[in-house]
Amino acid sequence: MTKAKVTIGVCVRDSADTIREAIESIICQDYPHEFMEVIFVDDGSEDETLSIINSYVPRMDMKVKVFHHEWKGLGASRNVVVDNSGGDYIIWVDGDMILPKDHVRKQVEFMKQNPKVGIAKGRYGFVSRESVVAALENVPFVVFDSRNGSLNSKLPGTGGAIFRVDALRQVGGLDNNLKGVGEDQDVAYRIKVAGWSIQRSCAVFYERREQTWKGLWNKYFRYGCGDYELYRKNRDIFSPYKMVPIVGFIVGMMISPSAYRITRRLSVFLLPFHFAFKMAAWCVGFIRNQMDSWTSLGSVA
Repeated sequence: MTKAKVTIGVCVRDSADTIREAIESIICQDYPHEFMEVIFVDDGSEDETLSIINSYVPRMDMKVKVFHHEWKGLGASRNVVVDNSGGDYIIWVDGDMILPKDHVRKQVEFMKQNPKVGIAKGRYGFVSRESVVAALENVPFVVFDSRNGSLNSKLPGTGGAIFRVDALRQVGGLDNNLKGVGEDQDVAYRIKVAGWSIQRSCAVFYERREQTWKGLWNKYFRYGCGDYELYRKNRDIFSPYKMVPIVGFIVGMMISPSAYRITRRLSVFLLPFHFAFKMAAWCVGFIRNQMDSWTSLGSVA
């Protein structure tokens, strides 16, 4: 049977602290390397990310392309991968991710067995030696992924997901105007509307989380800013009312028992406060970008 060609798309910015683990996990994949290519896109890093990537290129026994440009945002960076992909599928790997050696093989096998699936999202795994903050951030994803079934009612992110290239190109790729976050949910929505199925596969992946409360606040503040642009574009994708702190607190309470059954960690009962905290950061970012937008419209008028 002919092996499918797969592109590993790595779009990064200022990921010097974690990019080595991500690259080494790609190199260790047990899928035949002659059917793999890796496309790196450095989106204007100001640290050592690009030099680290270039230092690994000679050690990689698969086709590698490296692109670098001044900051354009995630939508434009991911489109560089789509436009230059020679594969049937794209597996997106973020700079803070780690892949088990069977990840690519399992993702490709799943897509070949399910030709109507446009996107298959892998399952989050536990990362060892995490801080309490990082563990609390990771646990809900593991809990949600423990439930089998379709993801058609949800829109997956790109991290740990495999996309069918035909589906991506059918909908015109990603939106270059979505620079912060939300470019993945936007394209997933358009792929679903185009008639493709979105499923969860059995492939596992790991993601390094923010280790401090300050880092978590800054991350979700950025998410709130970016999601405002997504909300302006398409209000059918998500409701900002689900992102308020009180809703986060309730969600944390609901999943804490399941989280404890899986982890046996008492710290998971902090999840209501963890959710409320990060949703507060998200709301501040969302409102901040909304106010900036109103201010700019007022100045134009």
